[in-house]
Formats: sequence, structure tokens, C-alpha cells
Amino acid sequence: MNGEDGKEQMSEGKEAKKREKEEMKARAREEKARFKEADEEDGKARMSEGKEAKKREKEEMKARAREEKARLKAERKAEKERRKQEKLQALEELQELPEIAEGEGEALACPSPVEAAGTGDEVAGPGVEPEADFGALGDLGDLVPKEAAEDRGGAPERPQTAGALEEAQPAEEQARAGETRDVEEREGWLPRLRRGLSKSRVSLMGPLAKALAARRFDDAFWEEVEDILVGADVGMEMTMVMVDRVKERMAGEKVKDPEAFLDLLREVLAESLDVGAGGLRFSDAGPSVIMVVGVNGTGKTTTIAKLAHLLRGEGKRVILAAGDTFRAAGIEQLEVWGERVGVHTVKHRQGADAAAVVHDAVESARARGVDVVIADTAGRLHTKVNLMEELRKIKRVAERNAEVTETLLVIDATTGQNGLIQARQFGEAVEVTGVVLTKLDGTAKGGIVVAIVNELGIPIKFIGVGEGLDDLHAFDPREFAQALISPLS
Repeated sequence: MNGEDGKEQMSEGKEAKKREKEEMKARAREEKARFKEADEEDGKARMSEGKEAKKREKEEMKARAREEKARLKAERKAEKERRKQEKLQALEELQELPEIAEGEGEALACPSPVEAAGTGDEVAGPGVEPEADFGALGDLGDLVPKEAAEDRGGAPERPQTAGALEEAQPAEEQARAGETRDVEEREGWLPRLRRGLSKSRVSLMGPLAKALAARRFDDAFWEEVEDILVGADVGMEMTMVMVDRVKERMAGEKVKDPEAFLDLLREVLAESLDVGAGGLRFSDAGPSVIMVVGVNGTGKTTTIAKLAHLLRGEGKRVILAAGDTFRAAGIEQLEVWGERVGVHTVKHRQGADAAAVVHDAVESARARGVDVVIADTAGRLHTKVNLMEELRKIKRVAERNAEVTETLLVIDATTGQNGLIQARQFGEAVEVTGVVLTKLDGTAKGGIVVAIVNELGIPIKFIGVGEGLDDLHAFDPREFAQALISPLS
């Protein structure tokens, strides 16, 4: 019995050791599997982190590239603007030189403001010749009847009379101009506007068409749209706002096709430009005074003539005030334009007090029962304090016997972002109620319209897309958006 018990115990001990050994192996296998799984997870995590790091690095590189691109673009633009300002300053300094009458050894004397105020008004009508020949001042900018002469940089011939201006045009040119006007009258305003915005439309719709060709509305597409709008002088802040609005509406309406994108972009553009206060305001009692301000070369004088022509067509009686007394030819130029459109011009001598000129124009308007006085103002040295003080004085004097219902700032669309600087500076002197944007037909950056409206909150009252008297038109946001964002074909 004892022998059998011993064998049994021995067998049980072996079984126990065997089980223990198997359990140890099982635990070892489990531990090994656990470590392996942990290693695999760590490997995957490290791989994922590596991918994320590479992705972040790639995005950072793209961001740095965009920043560098924007920086270089801004530097090029600043350099271009600096050169332009140097050129303008040189022209202004040339205009400031005292003018020498031919055959005389001294500069023409300019009366003091007190002397000028006592000279009375001279109402110039058709057939009235200028008092003296002051010659031409280097670059007369917006003084020439045809705005195209402003871009040539030369000194145009001094205008004489309306008849001389008409005779200066070849018969063939007059015939072509007449045919063009006939075509425009048949076509209506919208086709004329679309044709006038052709440069801006090509620069905008060409790149947009290429971006839309892939029909993929991904991040790369929206970045490209932003670049296109910024390049059109819309401005970075307004570009971001417009793109976000279009993206939200496309997502809300669940549409993803080029036609829907263009429709929504057109809609958002029109909304961005609609800040109310459209049209001109007139006084119910007595004459209304419209002050026209702006730097030389923007087409200010021709804009005044076009505005007078437009108001006469609406049945208003108009008189002009030659308030730009700095330039000798400026007085003559306004007088000639007045003859062409059939309105009188109140003037004083060169160098007279501009406020006195406007005062006399208001008095003449009251005596003659005239509805509107359009006052020209000096346009040189828009950064100088004395000119801004003069504008404030003109407004104070005019409002003694009339109401200044509008102060219109004329901006040359081809100057791009520099127009914003001008608007801010003139806005510090007088309350600008509206902008007249000229030469839109000469720029590929029509987006400046959006920048002016949204960054300054000043409505666009009129736009000019040509050189003719009928090429000034009341600004309509939806018409503008429809003409700008339209097929190239």
C-alpha cells in the first residue's frame, strides 16, 4: 500500500509540475502577444504621428509660400505706387512754378482773397472769350475735353471755344463718334456698361473660367478664387467675406456647378455694393450746391460737364462755379465745357479766393432761379493742409445762402488702391456723400468699386465708362455685377 501511495503522489507531483509549466508557457505567450500588440500600436502611433508631422510641415510650407507671395506682391505694388507718387509730385511741383507771360519779365500777379472777394462775379456764357491767355501748365490732367489726353502725359493745347473743339476733330472721327452714339442708344445702357468693363471682365472671368473648368469646389479652388478677387483690387478683407458668403450659400442650396457659383458670386457682389443713398439729393428751398472734389488727372472737370449735361436732360437749370483758381487753364477749361453743354460759368481771376467764386455763383443762381450750382474745386496737393482748409471754407460760405446737398469725390479707377487713400484724405476735410468713379473702361481692376464702398462706407453715385457727354451714368449695384460677372463670349 505504501508503495502504491508513493507512486500515486509522485504521479500527482509530475502532473502538477506539468500544469505549472504549461501555465507559465501560456502566460509567457500572452505576455509576448501583449508586448507584440503594444509594439504594433506604438509603431502605428509613431507612423501616424510622422504622417501628421509631415502634413503639418507641408501646410506650414504652403502658408509660408502664400505669405511670401503676398509679401512680394505687396512690395511690387508699393514700389509701383511710390514711383507713381513721385511722378505726381514732380508734376505738381512743375504746376506750382510761377507762370511767365510771354514778353514779360515777371510772373502774373494773383490777388489776395480780400481783393478777389470784391471783384464781383463774371458770368460766362456762349461766345464769351477768356480774359487772358495764361498758356499751358505742363500736364493739365483732367483739363482736356477728351479724358484720353490725361493718359498721354503731355501738355495739351489750351482750349479756345466750343466751336474750335468741334473743328479740331476730323470729319471721319466725328462721323464715327456719331455712329457709335447711335449704336449705344439702340443697345441700351447694360451692353454699353458690359463693353466698358471689358478689361475688368476679362481679367476676372478668364482666371475664374480656368478655375471652374475642373468642377471641383475644394480648398485649392477657393484659394484660387481669393487670389483672383484680391488681384482685381477687391481687397483682402472683403474678398474673404465674399468667398465665405458664396461657400455658405452653395452649401445651403446644395449646388456644385459653375453656373450656380457665378450666380451666387454675382448676387453677393451686388449685395456688397448696395449701401443705399443712391441718386442725388436736392434742396426743396433755393439752389442746391454740389461740390466736386478730387485730385488733378481724375477727370474732374469733364465729370462736372457730364453731370451738368445729365441734370439738364432731367430738366434742371444748372450753373457752374470755377472754384479751381490755382490753375490758369482750369478756369478756361470749365468755361469751354460750360459752353459745350449750354450752361453759364461764374468765374474770377486766377488766384482768387475759391470761396468767393462759389459765393457769387450761389448769388447768381438765386437771382436767375437756377436749381443747381456745380462747384469745381482745386485738385492739387491733396495731402496739404491748406487745400483741405479751403474745401471746408467753400462749404461754410456756400451754406450761408444755399444748401450743399452733395459733395462728390471723383476717383480715377485706374489708380486702384490709391483711390482709397484719396477718399480717406478728402473725407477728413469734408463729408463726402458719394463717389464718381471715372475711367472704368481703362482699368482691369474693377474690384476697386467694392473696396471703396465697403472699406469707407461711401456709395458710388456715378460711373464713367467712356469719353462722351452721355458716358456718365447713375451707379446700379445689380447692373454692375451683371455686367462684370458675365461670359466672355
